[in-house]
Amino acid sequence: MSLEKLDKKFILSTYSKDYTNFIRGEGSTLFDDRGLDYIDFASGIAVNSVGHNNPRLVEAICQQAQKIIHVSNLQVIEPQVKLAKRICELSNYNGAIFFANSGAEANEGAIKIARKYGETQFKKKRYKVITLEHSFHGRTITTVKATGQESFHSPNFSPYPAGFSYVKDIDDIYSSVDDETVAVLLELVQGEGGVQPFSRDKVQELSKFLKQRSILLIVDEVQTGIYRTGEMLASNLYNIEPDIITMAKGLGGGVPIGAVMTKHKAILSAGDHGSTFGGNYLSTTAGLAVLDILSELYDNGQLYDTFIYFEQKLKNIAKRYSNLFDKEVGLGLMRGLRAKNGDIVAKVMKNSMKQRLIILKAGRNTVRFLPSLTITKDEIDEGFKRFEKAIITI
Repeated sequence: MSLEKLDKKFILSTYSKDYTNFIRGEGSTLFDDRGLDYIDFASGIAVNSVGHNNPRLVEAICQQAQKIIHVSNLQVIEPQVKLAKRICELSNYNGAIFFANSGAEANEGAIKIARKYGETQFKKKRYKVITLEHSFHGRTITTVKATGQESFHSPNFSPYPAGFSYVKDIDDIYSSVDDETVAVLLELVQGEGGVQPFSRDKVQELSKFLKQRSILLIVDEVQTGIYRTGEMLASNLYNIEPDIITMAKGLGGGVPIGAVMTKHKAILSAGDHGSTFGGNYLSTTAGLAVLDILSELYDNGQLYDTFIYFEQKLKNIAKRYSNLFDKEVGLGLMRGLRAKNGDIVAKVMKNSMKQRLIILKAGRNTVRFLPSLTITKDEIDEGFKRFEKAIITI
């Protein structure tokens, strides 16, 4: 039986998937079972931050696996402590961290912290969370309700938890706050919502407004964090200090990990939250290796050079193919091309795969690019050659 037939028989059909069978990777290049190479401009949806088969990450994982992979969080875990310290230092954030396994779990943890804050810090209970339209915060029952896209709120999974509301833009948050509002949850650059950055000035103004009213600012950095937008966190780029920050995706370089970091260190008590696998030896060792690699690239300027090189390639495409794309959007290596309509996006996706280039799509008719942060200029050049071949006949 073919792999495709086996997949369809034994795997739940929650994805509309391509059946190319990748068997190995090197840097930002993948190879299938026929020996064909593919340039990877998606990196597992911003997960493979240091590329495929990165020797330093592989060595760290293998060495740790030979010692201890997992013990419970009832014992202290040395690489977990070191990773928490490293994240706080690199982001210049005086906080404490809870480790989970994914971005959705990190956002669940953030919402729990906010709910307890609202229960314990005010005379009248506060529990409402405001999010933005076009946002995406996860696939659990709670985080899918926190997601400000009606298409995700299928009646098949209702009833959903109460207390979430959505506004179109940051400007609309102010009039939506009431005496039961405990937090605002937002992405500084909306990923699934179309690679849409928010105004730095507006975010800073909102942060001050919320602080004055003791309302928590939760920033979802699941996709924007770990140098994806240029700094360790997009919050650093925007020069704000949120009350709670969530991370995942690129932190483990492919090993599942999530993290919720907060400066409200005393809110949660023993028993309030937990995770069997979260922050184990393997995932946090991987996280330490990833941060070592990326912080070096940041410090020596190579990361910035890669950002500029990739951005210029995208701008050239947007200019030359203005019949297809309105503009180039995004920050760092979280980029997009805003297509004129959804049909163009569909054709670009299909043609790119035929040219052996892996890209993504996002809301607002956007072709999305999330390459590894270690991608080389040669891989960028080859990827855009293939991209141009994919779009030239549309």
